[in-house]
Amino acid sequence: MVKSFFAALALAGAALPAAAMAQGMTNIAQPISGTRLDISATGEVSRVPDIAIISAGVTTLDKSATGAIEQNAAQMTRVRAALKRAGIADKDIQTSSFNLNPEYRYENNQPPVLTGYRVSNQVSVRFRDIKATGKILDALVAEGANQINGPNLTIDKPELAMDEARVKAIAVGQARAELYARTLGKRVVRLLSVSESGGYAVPPPMPMMRAQMADSAAKSVIDPGEQQLSVSLAMSFELQ
Repeated sequence: MVKSFFAALALAGAALPAAAMAQGMTNIAQPISGTRLDISATGEVSRVPDIAIISAGVTTLDKSATGAIEQNAAQMTRVRAALKRAGIADKDIQTSSFNLNPEYRYENNQPPVLTGYRVSNQVSVRFRDIKATGKILDALVAEGANQINGPNLTIDKPELAMDEARVKAIAVGQARAELYARTLGKRVVRLLSVSESGGYAVPPPMPMMRAQMADSAAKSVIDPGEQQLSVSLAMSFELQ
């Protein structure tokens, strides 16, 4: 027991200088002999959205819950068939909500009277052919969809665009630091730190849906426009 205790004590003593040295190295910080300049910089890029997401559904009303559900199921079957004919894959159709609620009639000083049941069934639809959005919406309405929201347009894989925005943000920060240095009669010595405070996509305005006459039939047309992606950086420089 005594030998083990002194052996452990010896090992701890040997490890102490190394640990102290490591701690000392961690705490070493390079001093700043000049002026510290803290700035923020933003880089922006534009991309045409390549994904459209719409919400489509059917609301039915009947005196009985069973009747409302059966009517809803029949209409949603036609809606899903229309989506399949438009080339939408099963993986891109997802039920987003299903609600069954009683309906009442209210009169003055009278208890509410049950008049029937309302069923609402909504699906979220995702597709890439944005030019076909209007055609799909028209087909859904023709097949009984009476609740349609969207489209919401977005970018499928924004990583490359965000990297481009980062490069632009760094260039903006460096140019801004040089501007400050020249104005103050100094020069930029080095970059002290850089951190990304956030990257985001600026929501585009709701896309306009317009009617276009062709072959004597009105068709809905979606204009995708462009979407802005932005990255903000916090940068620190030393000026002398």
